[in-house]
Amino acid sequence: MLFRSPVAGVWRMLETPDDVLDLMDEGAEGIVAGVQDAGATFLAPIFHELTAVVCFSGTPMSHIGIVSREYRVPCTMATEMAERPANGTRVEVDCTDAVGVVRSLG
Repeated sequence: MLFRSPVAGVWRMLETPDDVLDLMDEGAEGIVAGVQDAGATFLAPIFHELTAVVCFSGTPMSHIGIVSREYRVPCTMATEMAERPANGTRVEVDCTDAVGVVRSLG
């Protein structure tokens, strides 16, 4: 799914269910979630609040890609980055073209 404009938020790598539980307590609004190999069930409690999802594996037909489209949350799949941002870094996710791009905003 293409979006009309890029979105920006705060990077947060989510590696365990505890990371998701922490965001349930803190709130996930404005968060760009980085996930290595997560299914949509992993993010289900916070999906509606996320600004974007960056998944480092999978395809657009993966469950997380399909759920992202349903929630209208920009999502990049099988993302390759030379260096992952540190938690707390502002990033932009641009899904305005067929291939999504993640940029660090410093």
